[in-house]
Amino acid sequence: MPDTVVTPGEIARRTVRRQDWVPCKAAFIDCRTPGSDRKDNYSFIGPGVSQNAEQFVNLREPHGFNLGAAGMPHGTTNSLHLHFTAEVFINFGGDYQLRWGADGRQGEYRSVDGDVVSVPTWIFRGFTNVGDDEGILLTVLGHDDNGGIIWGPSVLAEAAGHGLYLTSDNQLVDTVQGEQVPAGATLVRPMAQEEIDKLDAYSVAAFRTRVAHAGDRTWLPRPFLCSGLPGGGAELSPMIGYGMSEDRRAVPWQHEPHGFDLAWLRAPVGEGVLTHRHGEAQVLTARSGRWAVRINTGSAESVVELGRLDSLSVPAGAWRSFELREAGPDGTGELLVVNSGDARTVLEWAPEVVAAARAAGQVLDANGYVAPAAVLAAATEDD
Repeated sequence: MPDTVVTPGEIARRTVRRQDWVPCKAAFIDCRTPGSDRKDNYSFIGPGVSQNAEQFVNLREPHGFNLGAAGMPHGTTNSLHLHFTAEVFINFGGDYQLRWGADGRQGEYRSVDGDVVSVPTWIFRGFTNVGDDEGILLTVLGHDDNGGIIWGPSVLAEAAGHGLYLTSDNQLVDTVQGEQVPAGATLVRPMAQEEIDKLDAYSVAAFRTRVAHAGDRTWLPRPFLCSGLPGGGAELSPMIGYGMSEDRRAVPWQHEPHGFDLAWLRAPVGEGVLTHRHGEAQVLTARSGRWAVRINTGSAESVVELGRLDSLSVPAGAWRSFELREAGPDGTGELLVVNSGDARTVLEWAPEVVAAARAAGQVLDANGYVAPAAVLAAATEDD
C-alpha cells in the first residue's frame, strides 16, 4: 500500500486529549427537559447525531464511523431516541440504567464500568446515570452519515413545551431565543403509532446478548504475527467484527456488520504491538495505563503518549506500533481499538518484524493467519 508519512503537525491535530474535550449542552432537542438539561455531548471524530450547528468537533475528517461521548452527572437522562446505524456504548466508568422501547418500558438493563453495549438499530433507547459520580459513556456510531435520529413521541412533546422544535433537515429551532422556523422548512412530527408497532421487540434476555461485561471478554494470548517477540506481547479481545486478529480460531463477540470493528488490547509494561500498518482509518483510546504510540519509521518517527481517555486517529497506510509505558491499577494497560469497515483489517508488518517472526518459527499463511513456518515450508502450489 502507499506509504503514508504523518507530519508532527498532523499528529498533533489527530490527538484528542481528555483536556481537549469541549462539551455542548444544547446538542439535542431535550436540552431543556428536566433530567436531561445537564447532559454534556462530545464529538471527537465526526459530528455524530448532534442537532446543534455550533457543536464542537475535534476531528471532522471522515473515518467511516463517528466517535463521541456523553458526560452525565448523577440523575441525568439521555432521552429515548432511535438510530438507523450501529450505536455502541463503551462504559468508561459509570453506572447507567439503560431502557428501550417507545415508552422506555420494554426492558431495562444496568450497565457498569467496562461494558461494551451494542444497541440494536431501529429501537428506541435511552439511559440515566444512576451512579454516585459523573460517568462517561463513549459512543461509536456506524458510518460517516448515520442518518440522524428519531426522537420518542413523548420527547418531542415535552421539548415543544420548552419552546424547542426540530426541522426535517435536523435544525434545532429555539423559539425562547426568538428563532423562527426557516421559510419552507417543515417540523418533525412524532413517529406514527402504526410504524412504532412494527418495530422489533427485545426481551431483557435478548438485550443481554448484546452486552459484554469486562468479565465476558475472551483474550487471545497470541493474536498477531509479532506475538512472542520481544515487545510484541499484547493480547487482543475482539468485540465487534474480526478486526485485526491473525489468530484463525478467533471469534468476535458480535459478528453482525456495524461499519467498524472494535476490540480491546491489553499488555504489561514494555509490551504491545510491533511495527505494522493497514488500509483502514483507526482510532485508539486509552482506558488504563500510559501508552506510547510510534507513528512513522526512521527519521520521521514520532511518539505520542496516551493516558486515560486520550484518543489518537491514525490514518490509513501509516506505520505504527504500541507499547505500554506505565501500568494501570491491575498491572496492565488497556487500549480501545476501532477500525473502519466490516471486513477483516489486514495488517502489513515491517520487514524486520516479518524476519524476526520467521526466525522464531512463525509466518502468515495465504489467508493472513499465523502459522508454523516449518509446516508452510512443506506446502506446495497446485499449477
